[in-house]
Amino acid sequence: MEASAPMPLMRYLDEIADPRRTGYAHRHDLQEMLVIAICATLSDVDTFEDVAFWATQKEAWLKRFLTLANGIPSHDTFNRVFRILNPKTFEDAFRRWVSGLVTAVGGTLAVDGKTVRGSGDGKARPIHLVSAFATDLGIVLGQEKVARKSNEITAIPELLNALLIKGYLVTIDAMGCQTEIAETIVAKEADYLLAVKGNQPTLLTTLQDRFALDQRDALRDALRDADHCFEQLEKSHGRLVVQRAWVAANTGEVDTVRWPNCKMLATVESLRVVGGKSSDLERRYYISSRLMTAEAFAKAVRSHWGIENRLHWMLDVNFREDAATVRKDFAADNLSRLKKIVLNVLRLETATTALGKLSLAKKRKLAAWDDTFRMAILGIKPVHDN
Repeated sequence: MEASAPMPLMRYLDEIADPRRTGYAHRHDLQEMLVIAICATLSDVDTFEDVAFWATQKEAWLKRFLTLANGIPSHDTFNRVFRILNPKTFEDAFRRWVSGLVTAVGGTLAVDGKTVRGSGDGKARPIHLVSAFATDLGIVLGQEKVARKSNEITAIPELLNALLIKGYLVTIDAMGCQTEIAETIVAKEADYLLAVKGNQPTLLTTLQDRFALDQRDALRDALRDADHCFEQLEKSHGRLVVQRAWVAANTGEVDTVRWPNCKMLATVESLRVVGGKSSDLERRYYISSRLMTAEAFAKAVRSHWGIENRLHWMLDVNFREDAATVRKDFAADNLSRLKKIVLNVLRLETATTALGKLSLAKKRKLAAWDDTFRMAILGIKPVHDN
């Protein structure tokens, strides 16, 4: 997958309908409020209260490209507007913007859910969001909120149906190992790589039997090539991790009517050695509609788990998502989307190339300190300069 130059957000924000009552006297323009919130979040700000405070300090800079007819909105106004802003229209604008960033299809698309812990309290459960994460670029293509009294199984097809996923290898953990989800992916002209656990007991038993020690060793002896077996070692901080990946063609063991286009069966073995002591051998099983070498399969598995530290961890630590306590209406859903917009902008920017490789945390600090950098990576041009 390749990315084009970042598309200015303004044109997509203009498409979002104002949720406030028609005819009501609006002191502050919705699109200007969204731009302020994005600029502030880019500048290491994570709450609506701090968004408003940041904007008051940067009012002169903001007036270089915004009208701000009635000054800076209060933090209560930001909170209220994001509470009632329709998350579907915000998400639609987000997806259209992202689709303009991606110039070629393909790569790995990891789909996984995350609970926004601060959005819950003693009376209401926290919201749970499913995200589609393009691992090659490190950007989010879209998110879907899991409905109350539901789970990821229903949210995943809704998310995938809304995205252009043709050519991707879609990787999902065991909860998403459902025939309906596999059908959705194949119908969208993509491929699936699904983890298999106890929620699919018949399928799991089939894979365990296929990769039983005697059959696995026979497979290795018969093939003896890297296409079907791949091993990698990792050493760090006194720890050794050994991983072996095995792949085999589906020769009828898995029903291709129930699991459409299933072409490959696979397993990964993991063993950790710390201080001379070995952990129990862990085995994970997978099915896929795409035939891959063992090395390509191992890479795809590692790419999927990258969503944990490249997205979930990043949102928790760098954007302090779980610490946010906005809970009412759509505020938490919209605030998470706002942070993912900024994460995408930071992952795709090229203005800091001369400074060497900078972490996202340092890029946010740089955006907070440097008005020119902030304006450049958002594609904003001043219109009110004399």
